[in-house]
Amino acid sequence: MPATTALRRTLAVMAALPLLTLAACGYGSQAEDEDTAKVAAGAEKIDGLDSVRIGYFGNVTHATALVGNQKGFFQKALGATEAKYATFNAGPSEIEALNSGSIDIGWIGPSPSINGYTKSGGKNLRIIGGSASGGVKLVVNPEKIKSVKDVKGKRIATPQLGNTQDVAFLNWVAEQGWKVDAQSGKGDVTVVRSDNKVTPDAYKAGSLDGAWVPEPTASKLVAEGGKVLLDESTLWPDEKFVITNIIVSQKFLEEHPKAVEAVLKASVETNKWIKANPDEAKAAANRQLEKDTGKALPAEVLDPAWQSIEVTDDPLAATLDAQAEHAVKAGLLDEPDLQGIYDLRPLNKVLGAEGRPAVDDAGLGAK
Repeated sequence: MPATTALRRTLAVMAALPLLTLAACGYGSQAEDEDTAKVAAGAEKIDGLDSVRIGYFGNVTHATALVGNQKGFFQKALGATEAKYATFNAGPSEIEALNSGSIDIGWIGPSPSINGYTKSGGKNLRIIGGSASGGVKLVVNPEKIKSVKDVKGKRIATPQLGNTQDVAFLNWVAEQGWKVDAQSGKGDVTVVRSDNKVTPDAYKAGSLDGAWVPEPTASKLVAEGGKVLLDESTLWPDEKFVITNIIVSQKFLEEHPKAVEAVLKASVETNKWIKANPDEAKAAANRQLEKDTGKALPAEVLDPAWQSIEVTDDPLAATLDAQAEHAVKAGLLDEPDLQGIYDLRPLNKVLGAEGRPAVDDAGLGAK
């Protein structure tokens, strides 16, 4: 489906540059904790590396990275190679960091992964694993919106033009038979692109009637009196869809496969620990959030947010492919060639060593 020149240019700029409307990322910020595992005596550097630089968002949908950092799983797996961390608030800034070599591996959402891959002609990144499913909700003002049909004519926020939640909301709007101009956000519903950090205040002030947002923003809105009208997971097969995956620089993957495998092993171990220790994992994630953002989440926000997210090693590749098609339908993306966006061989090696089945790349794997 063709997209207008203006929309293509908008998406290209988004993929290449940090999002100016969002708060600056905590790029290069270090997160240290006495709870982090110490390097074992006699441990050796992996692939001769002094460090592996890992990026993620200060967001509960990046639970694997938060807990893996806080509990020292990554450092343990990397031995004498130091695990360094950088936090981000926006996908484009993390993609830029990956492109520039400022980070090696990152936790990030599907839309920036797709944008970064297609913008580079398939040359700058690979998705190497899954991390989380779910954690996205349409929260509304219950006094103004009592049913789905009441959303028509209202002002609904999404985090960013063309981001994962924006694409999902535009697709949902189209499925209701309503029309919205994707670039301007004007139409049968007014889409307001709003930084997740300011959306709760805008809702409280009455300038928004609702928002299609990830956690913990959704639960923050509920704490302000909002009501969950729709959980996005109910729109997907088996109620699973990718919200966070793991990407790596292709150059780093080729040159340092043992380091990549070590990080994936740590990710798998972290997810296993989170599932076995949900309350302790939630507390660990909140401690890391406080270190990364300066503020822990209150229980009334953290508890429902944590409950709505499922950590997973499976990248749920078929759902990423569907999300790309939704962006095409919305006019935000030309038909992409995603062949090669995944390389799940290192992850499947790790899973195989544990006697677990391989995960699928939906036919989009590297040859």
